[in-house]
Amino acid sequence: MKIQKKQIGTLAGIIYFLFIIVSFMVGFKPGEQIGHNFIDFSVEMLKILPCAFILIGLFEVWVKKESVEKHLGEDSGVMGYIWVILLSGTTVGGLYVAFPVAYSLFKKGAKLSVIFTYVSSCAICRIPMTIFESSFMGIKFSLIRLLVSIPLVIISSIWLGNYIETRNYKIMK
Repeated sequence: MKIQKKQIGTLAGIIYFLFIIVSFMVGFKPGEQIGHNFIDFSVEMLKILPCAFILIGLFEVWVKKESVEKHLGEDSGVMGYIWVILLSGTTVGGLYVAFPVAYSLFKKGAKLSVIFTYVSSCAICRIPMTIFESSFMGIKFSLIRLLVSIPLVIISSIWLGNYIETRNYKIMK
């Protein structure tokens, strides 16, 4: 009998939830904490994702492909990277939202290196995260981190985009 990947995933999920239930029944504190963390994380996701997906749907409908190609496409130049860094700074929900937005940008004709810059910038340039960071580490630290990180993100995105394009890789739709 051959076990399929879907069956393994289902079995892992069942074991996970059984572990949490048994932990609550016997008072196993680490298991209870895992259960509480799962609930907290799920509630946070349910607060953010529906709104984000509605906005992504509106983006799909309202923003024309020609606009994305003009500002983020092959002929966008340096301004394409600046636009996506500004966009990533305002992205709420972190990478949960960034990946669907990146896919939408890809479908509308954005250059791969610009998309890689967007995803990477979502991880490092979000305005709320930077404000939080600067309140603990100081403004000087946050500015140095951004001034070092952003050029490295752009350079690595350009390199990765060129690498993928020269190898004629196709992204599955």
